Amino acid sequence: MIVIVGIALALVILALVFWMLLTRRLREKYAVMWIVIALSVLLLGIFPQLLLWATSLLGVQVPANLLFALAITLLLGVALHLSWELSQAEDEIRRVAEEAALSRAEIDRLDRRIAALEAQHRGRDADSAPPA
Repeated sequence: MIVIVGIALALVILALVFWMLLTRRLREKYAVMWIVIALSVLLLGIFPQLLLWATSLLGVQVPANLLFALAITLLLGVALHLSWELSQAEDEIRRVAEEAALSRAEIDRLDRRIAALEAQHRGRDADSAPPA
């Protein structure tokens, strides 16, 4: 029964990831990670003796403990990666905001210059107009 649940879970993850890719709700760089996870779960579901082999190889007493340790390590890795991505995004947002502020200051400066030139041009037109 547990083998069927593992295989079903892996297939659901794969289907969900591919659906999210097709509907542009998940970027490719994140999809690769989830596909690898789903394929790993699928392999463990089809060949549960792989987990027993890894458990004896690593000296872990209970296979479930190895699964939990791997899951926790994976989650820590995902959290670290997402923190890095968030830091990159914050840096990019700050850079774009600074560029927008500089552009806005330049636009304001040019608006003032245009207004001054228009006022100067109107003053010349008023001086050169013939008296009525």
